[in-house]
Amino acid sequence: MKVLNLRCANGHGFEGWFASDDEYMEQNGRGLIECPLCADRIIGRMPSAPRLNLSGQREPDVSAPVPAPLPAPASAPQQPLQLQSQWMHAVRKVLDSTVDVGDQFPEEARRIHYGEAKARGIRGQATAGERRALLDEGIEIMSLALPAALKGPVQ
Repeated sequence: MKVLNLRCANGHGFEGWFASDDEYMEQNGRGLIECPLCADRIIGRMPSAPRLNLSGQREPDVSAPVPAPLPAPASAPQQPLQLQSQWMHAVRKVLDSTVDVGDQFPEEARRIHYGEAKARGIRGQATAGERRALLDEGIEIMSLALPAALKGPVQ
């Protein structure tokens, strides 16, 4: 099993598990690998440092104190992994607190807005024209692009 560090064209890093390098190349060539954050299918392999178990290698001295990392200044920008983690947390909250109404989203949003259905958080799909029509009617909506990987169980 090969664990590879991958990155999409938008700079999101993630891991991919493959049976071999050839399997990774074949899947990537067919466009089967996508970023779990933005669904981009332009994926590149990042350098990684494999762990090698060499015979005769001594264990590191664990008795030596390890210096604590310096705290980041308050104005320091957040690291990409922190931002990805926060985005995934926000997406999970949206998924947990809304009902998926699928392609019936425009109709259900109107029913809720006009008091014909119980007020609740919903999510679903709408075309650009349908979204524009909802906004023209004064119905507040927000677009949130979810990668295909998040349409199933969120891990």
